[in-house]
Amino acid sequence: MAGAEARMPGRKEFVLLMAALMASNAMAIDAMLPALPAIGEALGVARDNDRQLVITFFLLGYGLSQVAFGPLADRFGRKRLLVGCLFAYAGFGALSGLAGSMELLLAARFTQGIASGGLRVLVVAVIRDRYHGAAMARIMSTAMIIFMIVPVLAPSLGQAVIAVASWRYIFALLAAYGLWLALWSALRLPETLAVEDRRRLSFRNIAQGMGETLRRRESIGNTIAATLAFGGLFAFIGSVQQIVFDVFRRPELMGLVFAAIAGPMAISSYTNMRLVMRVGPRKLLLRALTALTAISAFHLAVALLWGETLWSFIALQALTMACFGLVGANASAMAMSPLGHIAGTASALQGLITTIGGALIGLVIGQMFDGTTIPLVTGFVLGGALALPVAIWANPKERPAPDEAEAALIATSVAGEA
Repeated sequence: MAGAEARMPGRKEFVLLMAALMASNAMAIDAMLPALPAIGEALGVARDNDRQLVITFFLLGYGLSQVAFGPLADRFGRKRLLVGCLFAYAGFGALSGLAGSMELLLAARFTQGIASGGLRVLVVAVIRDRYHGAAMARIMSTAMIIFMIVPVLAPSLGQAVIAVASWRYIFALLAAYGLWLALWSALRLPETLAVEDRRRLSFRNIAQGMGETLRRRESIGNTIAATLAFGGLFAFIGSVQQIVFDVFRRPELMGLVFAAIAGPMAISSYTNMRLVMRVGPRKLLLRALTALTAISAFHLAVALLWGETLWSFIALQALTMACFGLVGANASAMAMSPLGHIAGTASALQGLITTIGGALIGLVIGQMFDGTTIPLVTGFVLGGALALPVAIWANPKERPAPDEAEAALIATSVAGEA
């Protein structure tokens, strides 16, 4: 490790690189939201709701790949896999832009999602190799502050591209971004896992780790709670374009509407970093789920009784999204806190369940879009109402204090990753 330490970029450059790598996922999802109508028209998509599959297929690849990349990173090291994932991310981004059919586009998006899921695992592994404990939490928190800007601004970037060029140039931009990151990582990031620290691939150990992850009450309960809640989030990402374009007929405001709604989520993620060590992840999680359910229920009542306007949608949806900044980090932290000895396997399996489950729930909700906001808001109400009792069951009051203290540190590290 001594050589790797000597060649490691400085702290500022390291944080910027990690934030840029984290942002690749948000770029690949949010930047194309304004382009979905143009994609559907160009590729002959018959049903408007099927355009959501451009997002869903990416998420499915993203979720599935994480289980494989954890053990591979421990066996073969970080750098070669990371650079390889970046080239794949760029290559399949370019293929998406060249696609002449919806089927080819979805296949390319799925494969790009696989590469992006590998990046998620590898970035966390690189940071863990370099920093530990409170130092890791500080690095993750700083990177997240930078990263949070990207989901807010990405739709505006996509909208700016299609204002002057074809939707295909958004994918070209993603390909260029991936190549730039690959070059940066190849030149400036050393291998962070020493040869002597690498582990043999053991399917028996992986299976045992997965079994423990699924058996532990804290792990599976918080993972299910997060999955139920995030179904609404993924439904929002998939259908927000149709809501802005078709319900409110203000396509020119797509970037601003998304930023106004997603911004509070970034702010609450940052706030969580400041509160979690003082209040504790359990209280923050349960309060956030309670608030999410209550706000969504009020939003549904407004839409049913008085009718939805663009401004009521922005205001109430922004409040709902603010809750997610607290739900994602703290549910993940509580799920991981008893599994530090199998952190890689546990994190990968929990990520698979949350992403795949949330994406499929979001797809079901999104496919129910009927020209109103009612299906989306109803999905938020049901997701929150189901997630809250599961989270209460998973996190009893009598839980030992040391576990919650450990979870608070993890929550600081992962805040905003969702």
